[in-house]
Amino acid sequence: MRDGKKQPLAGANVALPEARLGTVTDNDGRYTIFNVPAGTYTLRVGLIGHATTVLTGVSIPADRTTAMDATLQESAVQLQEVVVSARRPVVELGLTSNVATVTRAEIATLPVQQLDDIVNLQAGVVDGHIRGGRRGEVQYQVDGLTVNNPFDNAASVRLDRSVLEEVQVISGTFDAEYGHAMSGVVNAVLRRGSDRFEWSGEVFNGDFIYPGSSRPAKDEFNPGTLQNYQLTASGPIGLPRTLFLVSGRYGVKNGYLEGQRRLVDIDRSDPDTVIYTGVRPEYLPVGYTREWLGLAKLTNRSIPNVELSYQAILNRIESRNENWDFRLNVDGLPKQRTRSAVHGFEWTHTLSPTSFYRLNVRQNYFDYKDMLYDSVFDPRYDLIGPPFKVEGFEYDAVLGGVSETRFVQNTNAVVFAGALNHVLKGDHQIKAGFEWQPAWVRFGVPGHLVWTGTKYVRHFDEPAEGFPPPRRYAPVFGSIYAQDDIEWNDLRFRAGLRYEYFNPRTSVPGDLANPANTIAGAAYVPPRAASRKLTISPRLGVSYPVTPKTSLFFAYGHFYQMPQIGQMYANADYSVLGTLQASSEKDYGVLGNPDVRPEKSIQYQFGYKQELRDWLGLDLTLFYKDIRDLLGTEILTTYNNAVYKRLSNIDFGNVIGLTVALDQRALGLVSTALDYTWQVAGGNSSDPYETAARVDAKEDPRPRQVPLNWDQRHTVNLTVTLARPGSFNASGVFRAASGQPYTPATETGFGGSLEANSGRKPLSFLMDLRGEKRLLAGWSTFVTVYNLFDTRFFNGAVFANSGSPFYSRTDTAADRRDLANPTRYYPPRRIELGIRWEGRS
Repeated sequence: MRDGKKQPLAGANVALPEARLGTVTDNDGRYTIFNVPAGTYTLRVGLIGHATTVLTGVSIPADRTTAMDATLQESAVQLQEVVVSARRPVVELGLTSNVATVTRAEIATLPVQQLDDIVNLQAGVVDGHIRGGRRGEVQYQVDGLTVNNPFDNAASVRLDRSVLEEVQVISGTFDAEYGHAMSGVVNAVLRRGSDRFEWSGEVFNGDFIYPGSSRPAKDEFNPGTLQNYQLTASGPIGLPRTLFLVSGRYGVKNGYLEGQRRLVDIDRSDPDTVIYTGVRPEYLPVGYTREWLGLAKLTNRSIPNVELSYQAILNRIESRNENWDFRLNVDGLPKQRTRSAVHGFEWTHTLSPTSFYRLNVRQNYFDYKDMLYDSVFDPRYDLIGPPFKVEGFEYDAVLGGVSETRFVQNTNAVVFAGALNHVLKGDHQIKAGFEWQPAWVRFGVPGHLVWTGTKYVRHFDEPAEGFPPPRRYAPVFGSIYAQDDIEWNDLRFRAGLRYEYFNPRTSVPGDLANPANTIAGAAYVPPRAASRKLTISPRLGVSYPVTPKTSLFFAYGHFYQMPQIGQMYANADYSVLGTLQASSEKDYGVLGNPDVRPEKSIQYQFGYKQELRDWLGLDLTLFYKDIRDLLGTEILTTYNNAVYKRLSNIDFGNVIGLTVALDQRALGLVSTALDYTWQVAGGNSSDPYETAARVDAKEDPRPRQVPLNWDQRHTVNLTVTLARPGSFNASGVFRAASGQPYTPATETGFGGSLEANSGRKPLSFLMDLRGEKRLLAGWSTFVTVYNLFDTRFFNGAVFANSGSPFYSRTDTAADRRDLANPTRYYPPRRIELGIRWEGRS
């Protein structure tokens, strides 16, 4: 803080009234307010003999330092407050990572609904892949704590825009406080309770709208196809210094593919005989989603210098996947049901103006079922029988029967975490923390169905015969870290060290050449415990401000992540190989391996940031990733010359890329954001099972370097917003993408394919719009249009012999079936119209 003569002011009172936090400036006029929740605040600065200065609209992101200076004017008499509108810097020159922060106000204007929609708009993100990494290489957090499901490393809860205060997407070389990720971090900061009672909500309805002749699907307009009902309330709860926030949402989404409920009889003695009952077909959507989302949050500050909070996020989702083959037998498809909960306590204690610590305990619970009937003994399985079709009739549509799919997955993880922050000086901050996560993961098939021709035979616990039951595993994850942030003269150093621990808590074969201990003459070697995995990850970042508006930065780091539990432990019972012989033609699949090492990437990035104008910022970043020890398939030979496949750390890859981002703050009504990503992502395989598929196809399984399936060389995102606060806002998001790879074919059958991923799909683009108009005080109406131009293709499937999604060079029955399938194309234009309201007392 300085006076009108640019001299430092000591003893000035600095306060954030909404957060109930404040401090006093030191002799150099500097101040630090620690542990401020993410949000937009008013900063009030006062000193006797000076006019009070109020800065409004101060945006403070989560876990980042925000510099805010003010000048106080001397006054011999009392003057009115000096009110100044604060603006977030157009570029943050001190950062050494690429951090995209999308605030609540920005989210409200964008045509997005879920968290993933926001992530996919950021530079370096291609269809969920951050900087060329495989799926599952991203750490998802809620309020700074992991919500990843170890089974597949995906988020265990789905978050709607209505509960988000801000979203941070960190790509590339992130600090040591972030772990169990190789490509990026997504931190969703949730809204908090307010000092005054506030409420808000929205309702919208919509449908897919397109010319009936342009797509082989339904063309009637039905506003009930898409529905959303959302309510939020917050304020004081009546207890001392206690605030609450509750939010609920119910959503309906019916798929655009229309199916039928045809009743058919089949003569079991003649499988080709189909007899229609004469009942008029009933039309209904093939796929659908019914989603319930709940959030509850309590915050208490009745203990001096302590904030205690509890939050719970609840999801309940029921869906049925689109499946064109079942369009005439919709009731035969399985249903997917998800129940998830993320809840826990957080204790934050401010020890001094320069120190605080935080303790968390949280449960991440996830339960998933994919089946039609819960009980494997349900008599309808035997009564209806398996799916059947008549070749050539209705493009080989399934005419009757029920799906035999049965799968369950349950994860119950408890996260214990803590962090200590301390400022040694105004320009030197240290942070250290830990995380300990025991997890209980269960997955598998709860009862296998084998059709005998007249009835089903049930199999439960017969792993040697290929019918294993669901297995339960209890791995443990742990980590500790230390991070140092130093500003020295004009340089800013960020250095950290992270130590990670993983205990698989299971066993593996003692002799891989005799995995089931059944080979005659070979010594018996008992199974051994899978080893604990320990890694140390150094992280380093340097930022140098060349000028007050320009900086260069460099970052380097090692990043480790354990593969997905669902891959490591799947099919990991080696007793199935008890009868394996050299002449065996039985396919045992790819066996799991709980003893694999962590996957690893070494990343480098170099960047340039400049404030071109006070309303225009440039961010240019070059990056490189060297990826090692990825999960892949290895081929092993036993003592009796039999071969089998199992997972191991044999895949590799590398990514080089460039991102350019321009951020134009509002000039009058208009603000824009433009980013471009150029990227080359290559490796020997795009998923752990690709080598196994090559072996099964009698192809050369040796390592090679090819473009990965998501190697999208050019990506452009453009967002344009027109807004007049209190009146209207409108925004459009335009996305253009060069084609991802595919493997061309000169003919069908063996030997017809050319080099893997040597072809490129066509260029594609999308346009989404959202507009909102204020009607009365607190009330507004809005319309959102997704896929405005009804784009039919956006990096989807193409025919291998033509490279086009719209035609094949041959005219086979399979080609005609694929061309008639509307789900091979991008979802059609979608329009949603709704009303939003908000108020306070």
